[in-house]
Amino acid sequence: MIKAMVHRIREVLIFSFVALFCKATGGAPADWWATWPPESASYCLSWRLAVEANNVRGWRTVPTQCLGYIETYMIGGQYFRDLRLIADQILSYANEIVPSGDGMDAWIFDVDDTCISNILYYRDKRYGCDPYDPVGFKAWATKAGCTAIPSVLRVYNKLIESGFKIILVTGRDEETMGPATIENLNDQGFVDYERLIMRTAAYKGQSAVKYKSEIRKQLVVEQGYRIWGNVGDQWSDLQGEYLGNRTFKLPNPMYFVP
Repeated sequence: MIKAMVHRIREVLIFSFVALFCKATGGAPADWWATWPPESASYCLSWRLAVEANNVRGWRTVPTQCLGYIETYMIGGQYFRDLRLIADQILSYANEIVPSGDGMDAWIFDVDDTCISNILYYRDKRYGCDPYDPVGFKAWATKAGCTAIPSVLRVYNKLIESGFKIILVTGRDEETMGPATIENLNDQGFVDYERLIMRTAAYKGQSAVKYKSEIRKQLVVEQGYRIWGNVGDQWSDLQGEYLGNRTFKLPNPMYFVP
């Protein structure tokens, strides 16, 4: 507690100095930020913001000094408040659309940490401070123990009620995780979707951007769907081709999928 207070006081003094310097000189020194302590909560807040804005790319783990900050963000309430705000924005946009009634008005949803949450798994992985463990994640996923993300489930149900078709597109392997994924989604209330599309052998080794772009291309060009919205927790869910009219990025500072 005392250490945190000292860091906070230090930050206040630094910014006060910068403000006075700028007032006196008409500009800020180019390297004033170099004195910013990297273990501070402010640093971790800025790191998370940079991640969500896709300004930090290709990162493999959460900075170890940010473990406490990310844990607090994920389970302390702010993460769920952020999700509620985004869900409200999605519904505000969706309410302006009148589906044609031909069954081709669609929304794309990712699965992991979009529909269902892996927080319990990542808790044991220090909220992303530990490197990605594909064997461990597969073992977790096949237990079908992910919980629904309430704000997303609310949006999901409202879109179906409004006449949209929901297409779930996930990078999960169909052969090894297909049955467990279907069970998990159904158990958590994600039912009545149009299709669940999982990664097959034909897409093995492809980046998420390339794989999901190809799936969306098939949906739009070959099958005639109109994608009104695309929801995901990774930028790779929302990049590439045939993205749809709008994309909505959900927060996830625990891992990065290229």
